[in-house]
Amino acid sequence: MQYAANAYAKVARVALSPREAEAAVLLKAAGRLQALGTGVEAGPALNEALGFNQRVWTILASAATDPANPLPVDVRHGMAQLSAYVFHTIMDTMIEPTREKIESLVSLNNHIAAGLQGDAGPGA
Repeated sequence: MQYAANAYAKVARVALSPREAEAAVLLKAAGRLQALGTGVEAGPALNEALGFNQRVWTILASAATDPANPLPVDVRHGMAQLSAYVFHTIMDTMIEPTREKIESLVSLNNHIAAGLQGDAGPGA
């Protein structure tokens, strides 16, 4: 059964568009943060989840802020600002973990993923 799940995941990664892949990895990072549960404690599980989220955002920030990226300058600037917020929140959470900080990161990941999937949200 595990072999089948791994094979499906490999095919799914190859079949995704770049936007879908970015959304999927943001949702995966959000899921890892949510899996920490309600009692957020410093330790290996927290550091792993935050580290994964930081790697995801490092890649996104690097791609989005690349001068060769065809996105409009204001969008690239907005991603740079979001990335700075994420990095600050990750470091702050490692120092003093709270559920609110984790929820902020999860919410941001989910909203960016929804936008990448074409879901502008209510009222858009």
